[in-house]
Amino acid sequence: MTWARRLTTAGLAAALIAALVWALWPKPEAVDMAPATRGPLRETIAAEGITRVREPYAITAPISGTVERSPILVGDRVVGGETVVARMRPADPALMDARSRAQAEAAVVEAQAARALTETNFRRAMSVLSNARSALDRARALAQAGTISQRALEDAEQAFTAATQALTAARSEQDLADATLARTRAQLLTAADLADSGGALLIRAPQSGTVLEVADQSARLVAAGAPLLSIGDLQDLEIEIDLLSTDAVRVQAGAEAIVERWGGDAELAAVVRRIQPSAFTRVSALGIEEQRVRVLLDFIGGPETRPGLGERFRVYVRVVTWAADDVLKLPQSALFRYQGGWAVFRHVDGVAVLTPVRIGHQAEGEAEVLDGLEAGAQVVLFPSSNLADGAAITERVAP
Repeated sequence: MTWARRLTTAGLAAALIAALVWALWPKPEAVDMAPATRGPLRETIAAEGITRVREPYAITAPISGTVERSPILVGDRVVGGETVVARMRPADPALMDARSRAQAEAAVVEAQAARALTETNFRRAMSVLSNARSALDRARALAQAGTISQRALEDAEQAFTAATQALTAARSEQDLADATLARTRAQLLTAADLADSGGALLIRAPQSGTVLEVADQSARLVAAGAPLLSIGDLQDLEIEIDLLSTDAVRVQAGAEAIVERWGGDAELAAVVRRIQPSAFTRVSALGIEEQRVRVLLDFIGGPETRPGLGERFRVYVRVVTWAADDVLKLPQSALFRYQGGWAVFRHVDGVAVLTPVRIGHQAEGEAEVLDGLEAGAQVVLFPSSNLADGAAITERVAP
């Protein structure tokens, strides 16, 4: 074999060995990476809530009666003390059966007879008083002439006084009979008789604002205290949210909140005003009983920052429970459990280095790093279960 042939065979063998080594040599795993950075971090509790007017006015019927068809509609503006929001009339009298009507008519006849009797007694008392006055005048004249005794004069005066009192009693009996007759006649009054007996009771708005709800626009019979409508100022809104009791204990009055997905383009700022001290039970969509706590928030900023927002509109709120302006943080997707704690794979010179870390607050997809990393360190995102300490890695290039 010539030297040329030998060299060619050796070269082919070396190339074949190199190709096999290159094919069998482990390739670096392509992974997504992100750096650990410093910046602000907020821990929040998300909840769904509704807006509501802070001080709504519920208007109720002051008397039992018939409320006329509502003169206003939901959404109308009203002026306090001026705008008529409802008109009421007293309730129509109940219909009487045949027996009740007969008894009422008999009572009227009885009252008329009693009234006629008192009229007769009154005229008789007037006649007696007139005679007593004439007798007294004669007795006084005779007493001055010395014709009759002093005792006779006193008897005439006493008779005049008794006649005067009898006339007063007769007049009182006449007034009593008049009232009894009016009462018995009133029992026979019908709805038609009362239709034009008086004007409607006008109910005016107690404050200026917008009509939020009308119980029923149609005319109807209502009892005293029945709700008619509600009025509120849409410029003065608050937010009500329900939190799990375990989350509510982490919220403090005065905490900041962010209102989003309310319909506008920008987020709105709010602040926690009140956390109610008692919880209530609510069954979740999964059928689990939950203890919930109502939390009330105030908007920060004027009504011009939330155009179109009204009563009982749905909003989404994130209440801030902790915040810091400068912390070392990394994406939560880089973390995994390791020996009862947390760890990440750090990228060092093309190699994945298993690095235990100590984590603080976690929020909004990021985690606070208390120990184990420095700012700028590249960490592997979503590490697979096959990735091991010391494995070769390379950053995945987006297609």
